[in-house]
Amino acid sequence: MSEQSNSTNTSDAASEGEQASPVPAAKTRAEIAAENAKTVKKLVFVVVAMLGFSFALVPLYDVFCDLTGINGKPSNQAAVYESVVIDESRTIKIEFITRTHSGMPWEFKAQTAEVRLHPGEMGEVEFYVRNPTERDIIAQAIPSISPGTAALYVNKTECFCFKHQPLKAGEEAIMPMKFYVDPQLPKDISVFTLQYTLYDITANVQPAVVVAMNNS
Repeated sequence: MSEQSNSTNTSDAASEGEQASPVPAAKTRAEIAAENAKTVKKLVFVVVAMLGFSFALVPLYDVFCDLTGINGKPSNQAAVYESVVIDESRTIKIEFITRTHSGMPWEFKAQTAEVRLHPGEMGEVEFYVRNPTERDIIAQAIPSISPGTAALYVNKTECFCFKHQPLKAGEEAIMPMKFYVDPQLPKDISVFTLQYTLYDITANVQPAVVVAMNNS
């Protein structure tokens, strides 16, 4: 009799427990549509944010590279050489490499393959260019330095890479570059390479540049 009573009590308790747990009401179509709309809006926001971040990465990366020299890009502004202490205890070897971008028909070479300088000592090298085509071309030289860390310590007081270089059909020219290496160049760097890549920017320059070129 006791076992039957216990069983009855347990059954009643279970029945009460089931009654105490409310069954969630089914969502209406309007509620489901509203939730779906919220989810879509969130996804669209995430996509737009990702696109915006990807575009922002380009200028941010350029700023980072300019500050750290990590990509070997030296400054594109002329430096001032004044009262620089020359470190005669060290000699740095600087190698020069030239190349032309795809579609650029100019001849382009360094007159000197390499120089050796003390940090702080002024150096000067020249580069030869010739336009062998039958059309006028405006060029732009883009430098890069390897290892990239050395870019922070190369100071150019004069360089053809600071401005556009126009040549008429068949013309040639000598382009000088003056520079010095900062004495703070890390001790573990005794050799670095300075490369210039020449691009044809004729189609991208302002009309005033072309007019000045034609009037020269």
